[in-house]
Amino acid sequence: MIETLEGGRDAVARHAWTEAVEALSAADRESALSPEDLELLGTASWWAARPDEATEAFERAFAGYSEAGRPLDAARAAMELAYHAFRSLGAPIGAGWLARAGRLLADQPESGIHAWLGIFSALGALMEGRIAEGIELADQTMDLASRHGNTDARYLAMSFKGMGQLFSGDWQGGLALIDEAAAAASSGQLELRTASDVYCNTIAACRNVGDLERAAMWAGESERWMRRHQAGGYPGICRVHRAELKMLHGEWPEAEQEAREACEELERFRLLDAVGYAHYAIGEVRLRMGDLAGAAEAFDRAYEQGHDAQPGLALLQLARGEVADAQRSIARALARAAGTGGLADRATRGRLLPAQVDIALAAGDVDTARGAVEELEAIAADFERPLFRAGAMTARGELLLGQEKASEASPVLGQSWRLWQTTDLPYESARARLTYAQALAAEGDEAAARRDLLAARSTFERLGATLDLERVDALLGAGAGAAPGKPERATRTFMFTDIVTSTDLVGIIGDEAWSELLAWHDRELRAAFSRHRGEEVNHTGDGFFAAFERAADGIECAVDIQRRLARHRRDHGFALWVRIGLHLAEATRQGRNFTGRGVHVAARVGAAAAREEILVTSAALEGAGQLRYGLSDPRSLTLKGVGEPVEARAVDWR
Repeated sequence: MIETLEGGRDAVARHAWTEAVEALSAADRESALSPEDLELLGTASWWAARPDEATEAFERAFAGYSEAGRPLDAARAAMELAYHAFRSLGAPIGAGWLARAGRLLADQPESGIHAWLGIFSALGALMEGRIAEGIELADQTMDLASRHGNTDARYLAMSFKGMGQLFSGDWQGGLALIDEAAAAASSGQLELRTASDVYCNTIAACRNVGDLERAAMWAGESERWMRRHQAGGYPGICRVHRAELKMLHGEWPEAEQEAREACEELERFRLLDAVGYAHYAIGEVRLRMGDLAGAAEAFDRAYEQGHDAQPGLALLQLARGEVADAQRSIARALARAAGTGGLADRATRGRLLPAQVDIALAAGDVDTARGAVEELEAIAADFERPLFRAGAMTARGELLLGQEKASEASPVLGQSWRLWQTTDLPYESARARLTYAQALAAEGDEAAARRDLLAARSTFERLGATLDLERVDALLGAGAGAAPGKPERATRTFMFTDIVTSTDLVGIIGDEAWSELLAWHDRELRAAFSRHRGEEVNHTGDGFFAAFERAADGIECAVDIQRRLARHRRDHGFALWVRIGLHLAEATRQGRNFTGRGVHVAARVGAAAAREEILVTSAALEGAGQLRYGLSDPRSLTLKGVGEPVEARAVDWR
């Protein structure tokens, strides 16, 4: 018992969370743990992504402290349980535990533990829009924490005070406090969870005021810190912020991968307040790529988790031609963001108003567009950040062009796309440049307009923005074949997946159930592509065409897919059967598409695979190097349209 217990305590100190859970649980089975060790078990369970076990351990610790007549320790355990409940959107449960903590501390001499009550009070006031009260409570908490040596509560309160000052309009002073608290986290002064909360608050605050450079710096610092401390779960929250930053900087496949991994982590930890945000980030990437169905699915899931999915949902409706729905959608979002008119509300409106300008102009509602532009310009003046200034300039240029004032629009748009470009936001820059080209064309300068259209097209093609490419091609006047980007040769491992006997299944389970099952299949496979650095090239309905730079990644992804399906079949009694084929070859790439003999071979290999089989050509196996899976004997495939036989082996993924 003693040796096992000491091993568990040591594992907690080393942040070896799973090892700690196993050792402390074993010790608990031998003899009930003390309340102090139950707290260690609860902490280890939390970081090991076992939230239910963490809650149970802290409940037992609370009971133990209460029975022993230790009100301060019992209050601390109660506040830990309140924290868990609030993060899982169990507000009534959290409030109940917080009330118990307050009652226990009411008759006790002032101590550092009392500062944690102040943390909850300050944050609650800020979240309810009582900004001045929240700042005052944060100040009081900082003072109390300093007097009693509670460094964690002091810097967390400092971070919340900084957030409050941002809300109230003092963004310079607010950011200074937030930076100081984050520096304390980096220095190792704070406990693991406190530091993680401070980092998340910091990145979100920087992003909210449009300071992307600062947000990126702290995101990188937090990632390094959390990796050192094995802080699983919180990377899920920060990973959503990193996904958004990568999306803005044009790293779309990486952004989607970050967001999908964040979804998995956040769901494991039941951090439900952030799951919707993660799904929304996926939707934004898909929308920019022109995958309207994928964007709709992600926005729907975000909405289910409590995120309003704006402005992405309104822009999706606009892309579908549902202009009236888009008008109503963005108007509701702006009404919700009206609030008290504080800086936080203005920052939120600053992210919504550009969409309202686009939607209003599409509807011919110049008055609404004008009002949105004027408000956006006022917000840009308040924040003094390129993100808002470039957005306001682009919106003004679009409005002028909509008013048929091309000669006034072109210099504004010319400035805006260059400002987006210097801020390293390539998609926004290309969109503004496209509008700039339209203004030049309206002025009669067709040659200059064409040069800028081609420049915007090059960016859209590199990013994989398919709908924007179609729009540029239409403006160039010759359809999809106009001014094609330069084709290039690229070597990739190509994967084709296909659902086996899908037609029979539709007849058995019906259209509605089939649609739900297919949506689940698509989510699982896209999650696997993201996890293994795959690029989705095409979605055929019953299957996917994906490409991988590394053959080993492609094979690992195929194994992951089959194991996901097998796990679902084992746990739920049913899942789709999929066959997968992989082949490494050189092909012609144009935009996001690949063509050529190698692609054709990969597709035929996929069709030759059996149910639940992963069939890999010798070329892909050679490219992958040493594998950790068994392989079947070589199989010679005679493929339609391919002159010579192709050798392949099946991967023993089980």
